[in-house]
Amino acid sequence: MLLWWLTLAVVAIVVVVLVVYLVLIILALRKADRHVAELAAGLRAVSGHVAPLPEHLATINGALTALRGGLLSADRHLAGAVRTFER
Repeated sequence: MLLWWLTLAVVAIVVVVLVVYLVLIILALRKADRHVAELAAGLRAVSGHVAPLPEHLATINGALTALRGGLLSADRHLAGAVRTFER
């Protein structure tokens, strides 16, 4: 009879421990779900903010191309000045 009560006590302890772990897992998953939802909302906001970026990048690229031409011209002039002063 004592063995029967001990078996029931051990089974009850195992069940309680499993319930506690499962409740903790549920709580952790709910917390993770909230964080994932916040992350998704943030990514949607970022997507909205970067939508006009391709047009701006095309404008910036054109301006940088023009700047590159001017800088190369200045570099050629400076190289000519260096050659003049080296003589």
